[in-house]
Amino acid sequence: MIHTILQILVFQLLFLAVYDLFLKKETFFNLNRVYLLLTPILSIVLPYVSLDFLQQNIPQEYVIQLPAVILGNTALEAGSDATFWLSTLNSLWIIGILATSFIFSLKLLKIFKLRVSGTRENIKGTSLILLPETDLVFSLFNTIYLGKDISQENKASIIAHEKVHIQQKHSLDLLYFELLRIVFWFNPLVYMFQNRIATLHEYIADSEITRDKDKKQYYQNLLSEVFQTEQISFVNTFFKQSLIKKRIIMLQKSKSQKGAQVKYLLLLPIIFSMLFYTACSDNPKVDTDQQSEAEILNKIKEQEEAKIEEYRINQEKENITVQIDTIMGGDPVTDVPYSVIDQVPTYPGCSGDNETMRKCMSSKIAESINSNFNTSIANDLNLSGRQRIAVQFKIDKTGNVTDVRARAKHPELETEAMRVVNLLPQMKPGEQKGEKVGVLYSLPIVFNIVE
Repeated sequence: MIHTILQILVFQLLFLAVYDLFLKKETFFNLNRVYLLLTPILSIVLPYVSLDFLQQNIPQEYVIQLPAVILGNTALEAGSDATFWLSTLNSLWIIGILATSFIFSLKLLKIFKLRVSGTRENIKGTSLILLPETDLVFSLFNTIYLGKDISQENKASIIAHEKVHIQQKHSLDLLYFELLRIVFWFNPLVYMFQNRIATLHEYIADSEITRDKDKKQYYQNLLSEVFQTEQISFVNTFFKQSLIKKRIIMLQKSKSQKGAQVKYLLLLPIIFSMLFYTACSDNPKVDTDQQSEAEILNKIKEQEEAKIEEYRINQEKENITVQIDTIMGGDPVTDVPYSVIDQVPTYPGCSGDNETMRKCMSSKIAESINSNFNTSIANDLNLSGRQRIAVQFKIDKTGNVTDVRARAKHPELETEAMRVVNLLPQMKPGEQKGEKVGVLYSLPIVFNIVE
């Protein structure tokens, strides 16, 4: 889940950077509007898109997370810890949604109070609410809110400007981002997207109004009023001091040449790169939509209990046990789909289909690690409790174990883990489309020292 969220953030940041660097200063306002509306959702969807033809062209090397071989009951405890943290994160997310929903309701209440305090009029088919003792101006859906203190000479251009917002349904854009802000309240990039499209709305309205009118007079109108603004993020505000300078600069800017539209083609290589990254990602995607959390946890428990019965090997040397676990840092790992490789590597003496050979290899590696691991190293280092060792190795195209790496708190544990993994025998290499390929294995080892 965290990996997917990080992907979404990186993709949105990349889309935002492309807009700021290449598109923001162009006068293709409607194209920019489509870009800002589309890319946030595209960033959310892309991490879940996996194209088969891209996976088939990934370099011939695969990473496989070894399944559990349990000695003791630590896997279930770690699974409970992982469930606790997952539940905590979900609770924080829901609390954030409730908080941002409450803030949104306060904004609606503020607009409702303004609506009640004003006087309704209808000018040439446009609903107008005149607000007493203020020079506030904004539009929301089909209604323009206009302060009575606005000078008469500026009212016509202001109403015309707000009509453009109404005709082009700009309020829907801002409400769309407001809903994204509620769901993704922790994501600052959504706020940045909303800010940019609000600015773009003003450019669009200014452009439409000055198409057949004197721009100089329009500048004077912009600068002549007092800048009073209600901070409501999903309304189109006419007077916003931070935007005045940008609007005048954009009004003075010459129209972009049509050839500059080629910049939008940058989206194609960017999207393809994102799809390629998600296809290459070794982060397994677990389909939990059709299962409740309780069902998932029960299934994990049943699997762990079955593995305890199947693979329990007593190793009591000076009250020390070594175990291979599917838990890396306390998180339960679901079996990685083996459909990406036609034939997995085969441990000597194992046979059958991919799933059978996977279980056989896991059992054989567990036996080898337990038989050869020097457990007395714990006494030499005065270790206690659970010591985790993350090991990665490759079974290359010839079936040899190569590129063994390990990570642990103590270098001596890393050295010992690499030594016992290097003792694994030569195997039959994996195959994909009839060709021998290298396969990477991730092997978490938990050195559990019972006091």
